[in-house]
This record gives sequence, C-alpha cells and structure tokens, in this order.
Amino acid sequence: MVMIGYLFMCLIFGTTFLAIKIGIDAGIPPFFSAGLRFFIAGFILFGFMVLRRKTTIGLLFRKEMLITGIGLTFGTFATLYWAEQYVTSGAAAVLSATGPMIILLIQTTILKKKVNQISFIGCLVGVVGVALLILPSFTLQGERYWLMGCLLIVIGEVFYASGAIYSKHVMEKFESASPIALNAAQMMHGGILLILLSLFTEDIQFTSLTSTASIGSFLYLIVFGSMIGHTLFYWLVSRTNPVFPSTWLFISPLIAMVLGVLFYREYLPWESGIGALTVILGTILVQSGNRQKMVPVTTRSMTK
Repeated sequence: MVMIGYLFMCLIFGTTFLAIKIGIDAGIPPFFSAGLRFFIAGFILFGFMVLRRKTTIGLLFRKEMLITGIGLTFGTFATLYWAEQYVTSGAAAVLSATGPMIILLIQTTILKKKVNQISFIGCLVGVVGVALLILPSFTLQGERYWLMGCLLIVIGEVFYASGAIYSKHVMEKFESASPIALNAAQMMHGGILLILLSLFTEDIQFTSLTSTASIGSFLYLIVFGSMIGHTLFYWLVSRTNPVFPSTWLFISPLIAMVLGVLFYREYLPWESGIGALTVILGTILVQSGNRQKMVPVTTRSMTK
C-alpha cells in the first residue's frame, strides 16, 4: 500500500503543473485561479479537521498561519501561476524542484549552518541545470517572457524555502495540532492574499470559469492537487519518514515534462531537456547529503 500511495502521489504532483497551464490557457486569471483554489481546498480540509476535533477555529487567527501562508502559498504560487502564462508546464515543474537547493542556501548563508560536500556539489549542479534550462530564452527572439517567467518561479522558490524553514518552527510550536490542519490554515491565508492581489491587478471575467477546460482544471487542482495529494503525503510520512515522501521531487518533474510534450505539444529544446535532468540530479544530491540535517520538504499547498 505504501508504494501504491507513493506512486499515486507522484503522479498527482506531476500532473498539477499541466492542470495549471490548461486552466490559465482557458482564460482564468492566474492570481484569481490560484487564490480560489487554495482558499476552497484549505476551507474544506480545515472544516473537516474541526469536525473531527483535530483543531480549533482559533488556529486561523494565529499570526504564524499568516506568515506561513505568505511563504508556502502566496509567494510560491503567485509567481508560478503568472509564469505559466509563458513557461511550459514541464519547465515550471523542474524549476520548482529547486526548492531544496534554496533551503540549503538559506540555511548556510543566513542561518550559518554547515553544509557537507555532497550538498554543495548538488547546489552547483542545480545552478548549471537552471542555466541550461533557460538557455533557449537567450538564443530565441521574443522569449523574454519565458526568461522572466523562469526567474519568477525561482524567486517563488525563495518564498517556498523561507516558508518551509519557518514551518518547522510552527510545527514545533503547535505540536499538538494536526499537520493537515496547519497546512489547511496557511492555504486559506495564502488563498485570501492571492484573491486580494487578483482584485487589484486582474480583470476577472467569470465567463472564463464556465468552459470545460477551466472547470476541469479547477476541480482537479482542488480535489487531487490540494487535498488528496497532501493527504497522501502526510499519510506516507506517518507510515515511513519525512524524507521518503519528499522524493516526489525527483519523479514528478519528469512526469510533468513527458505529459507536457505528449499531450500538450509543449516544445522542449535539447538544452532545456539536459538542463531539466541536471536540476533533478542536483536535487537528488542535495537531498541525499542532508537526510538528517535539512528541513524536510513539505508538500506544495504544491506543490506545485
């Protein structure tokens, strides 16, 4: 059952990037789509946990939930959703896998923690991979938005990394609270902030929400991406350890790239393909070098 759950989780996280792309291409405003997705998913999960008496409504009003929501949901997905207007879903998935590297960089440069040689090499490999991935944007005309989107996703991973590090402190402070309830609360905060951002920056046409593509994308991301995927992650943590479920980062980006090319006809230059594999190799090295010391990679409110 553990392996079945793990493979299903990897498949879900690997398909969410394409689902985001389909919804945005169908005309749903990026910030509004992300905000509504996470608020609804968080509301349903949190309400379920309240009914099961695993948490209380008072948790929503703690500042820690707002801060975590800014990192794990608002900053991470505002950039990702905007970027997927111009970046392929496969490239977005691979760039999102740089999160563990950025966590490591923050821990070593800001928190002054020691890093072993394997992890350092992994970071260097990852940087080379990102450079190769975005190389076509320097060689093809009219690709400045591709480059801008790629850079924004990496900036979003800085938000994610900061939120992941801070969430460790939050889980220790609220050790009696269910991790699912904590995640649901921060999703609601992040979702509200994304909706507010949308109200000030986007022209929301509700007719864009009525197409088959937009409805299918929206429901899939709420039910599978934000609810079932996260539940599987925490179930796997309870059955194994925090490290094993986090290895979805090695598999899901490859799934996303293959799906994008096969089913959405996304263009994949050979430089980007090599860069994607290099980024994933760097992620594996970072994770393997820090199994005990590194902050466990949390699921995206992603992941993606």
